Amino acid sequence: MKNLEPGDEINAQIVAISGDTIFLDLNSKSEGVLAASELTDDKGVLSVQTGDFVKAFFTGYKDGAMQFTTRISGEKADKSMLENAWKNGIPVEGHVEKEIKGGYEVKIGSARAFCPYSQMGGRRRDENDVVIGKHLSFLIQEYKEDGRNILVSNRAILEAEHKAEIEKLRKTLTEGTVVKGTVQSLQSYGAFVDINGFQALLPVSEIRLSRVENIEEVLSVGQEVTAKVIRTDWDRERVSISTKALIENPWDSVLTRLSVGQKISGTISRIADFGLFVTLEPGIDGLVHASTIEDVSRNTNLRKKFRSGQTMDVEILSIDTETNRISLKPATAAKVQDDSEEYLNNQVDDAETYNPFAALLKKK
Repeated sequence: MKNLEPGDEINAQIVAISGDTIFLDLNSKSEGVLAASELTDDKGVLSVQTGDFVKAFFTGYKDGAMQFTTRISGEKADKSMLENAWKNGIPVEGHVEKEIKGGYEVKIGSARAFCPYSQMGGRRRDENDVVIGKHLSFLIQEYKEDGRNILVSNRAILEAEHKAEIEKLRKTLTEGTVVKGTVQSLQSYGAFVDINGFQALLPVSEIRLSRVENIEEVLSVGQEVTAKVIRTDWDRERVSISTKALIENPWDSVLTRLSVGQKISGTISRIADFGLFVTLEPGIDGLVHASTIEDVSRNTNLRKKFRSGQTMDVEILSIDTETNRISLKPATAAKVQDDSEEYLNNQVDDAETYNPFAALLKKK
């Protein structure tokens, strides 16, 4: 490996992790040393393992070992290191000292920098977030007057991290993938589900096969759900999922259970101006058109005559598996028609055997 200067960037493989130290392969007789704390999250979990590659920056020698960092901070942040960080886009760690006009004063090593309000936090930063007193990562945007005028951005760091996370997610959250998540919030139009830190939308129409009138009756915050990814729009960072997609479609085998002429009892699921939608079984609804209902005219308000959840006996008039539609009529009307036909048939039989002379003798 060529001789490194402080601030030089490398992409090295981790050869060993021991305690609080990560050892990097430098393709030479010596190994590089990196503090494990730099790659440990807030919960104390190390984000890398042996064999992974990491990007790091050379800071110098200590006790004969080559020292590396993923960001420049503290005693490593001398003037030459900061200038190098500016030229090469190396992250620096600073302490937010105080609020000043237009932003914040940030101390990086012995240098002082300025971070505008607009460059503190991500795009969705809560204005109530307290940043004074915190150690945060920054990118140097401007380095002037030999380091006396330094402009930094914390937002650039967060957006770069966010972009990297989105790139990782778009490789795993692909259409057709089955995922598990936790319901974070409920809205009238659906539920937001957390999937590894990403908020996906479960539309109300994709929760189950039958219509959902009140989402709070079928889902609750904190509930774990298994769903299929049905749509992705990574340009707008939107993902839609469906629990309904994991349920077998009852229309695929509807003709094995239902048939034209069959009389069946169902439940009114929805009332429209033109008729009643009746649930015959989960995921299977049929329409009773208003014209088939007795004592109903064009001006009749069906919502006053019927109610959702009401049981209704119906007869199947037609089944269209291409459009997933079933036409129904009230079984009461069908029964009247059956009774009428039976009566007429009986009258015909009586007429054929009727003997007027026998009837006359009976009267005597």
